[in-house]
Amino acid sequence: MSGGVDSSVAAALLKEQGYDVVGLMLKLWSDGDAERGRTNRCCTPADVDAARAVANQLGIPFYLINIADSFKAVVVDYFVAEYAAGRTPNPCLKCNRHIRYELLLNKALSLGAQFLATGHYARVRRFDGQYQLLRGVDVQKDQAYVLSVLGQHELAHALWPLGELTKPQVRELAARFQLPVAEKVESQDLCFLANGDYRDFLTRHAPAGSIRPGEIRDTAGKVLGEHRGLPFYTIGQRKGIRLAAPEPLYVIALDAVDNAVIVGPQHELGRRECTARDMHYVSGVQPIAPFRASAKIRYKAREAAVTVQPQAARARIEFDEPQRDITPGQGLVLFDGEHVIGQGFIE
Repeated sequence: MSGGVDSSVAAALLKEQGYDVVGLMLKLWSDGDAERGRTNRCCTPADVDAARAVANQLGIPFYLINIADSFKAVVVDYFVAEYAAGRTPNPCLKCNRHIRYELLLNKALSLGAQFLATGHYARVRRFDGQYQLLRGVDVQKDQAYVLSVLGQHELAHALWPLGELTKPQVRELAARFQLPVAEKVESQDLCFLANGDYRDFLTRHAPAGSIRPGEIRDTAGKVLGEHRGLPFYTIGQRKGIRLAAPEPLYVIALDAVDNAVIVGPQHELGRRECTARDMHYVSGVQPIAPFRASAKIRYKAREAAVTVQPQAARARIEFDEPQRDITPGQGLVLFDGEHVIGQGFIE
């Protein structure tokens, strides 16, 4: 439970369906500093009070579990290190894999629970002896992308009561259940950012010297100017480069070895292939032969048709059409229709 409308409705639905429900809320690492006007976007005292109020209304036990140190080591430090290395991470993938569906799932199982339920918009289905991860019915809210890191063990114990619902339906249910969070606005920012500005966060938390000015070069190696630090730029970025040129310039690549930002005109931006590392397949079975799929190169990206060439723990991804924002560090998730095949990290 998070104190938000989604997890609250999920708990209410499970209670209505006859499950024996226990509410768990994670107390994560905080970057908050009230004296400087910074407060985290999650697990604030107000959020804890809201989650506890919902649990009390539903008549279920409620426990607050402090995992600040684990979250800092697994998610926050990874986030900082990836940016310092010139990559653009999605920390939600790490959190779902190692915090929610490892640490929290193991905690739930040790307490005798059969399932870990969350307010995610996704579905799990058992078919032909295997668990399948499916998209949520609500296309706008579908979160199968960030759950693509899960495997057969995790899916066997996963419940997502909102997977068959749309967000408006969830709001209606919250009103029907008379939940105190029915009209609560949801945040779109990373949960551990105090003010929503990841650049400010990195400036304060990155190791000394890891964020430093360097050269801006074109794709031929010519020096065009100076950048403020690699984390201030991302692939496909146009604004903020601050260079005079005959045509608009875009960030083509980030060179962590030389601490350089590579820029070029728009026609130099698209790429038709990439490599994904640490490939994980939901079925637990690694493909041997090439196969067709659709791929998302980031959470909000449009799907693109691809041919996948499996290579042990990696895969070569060949796009039918050039993709302009292929970004190292982001999760690349493979789909077959509504099914999630697996994922890896763009290398």
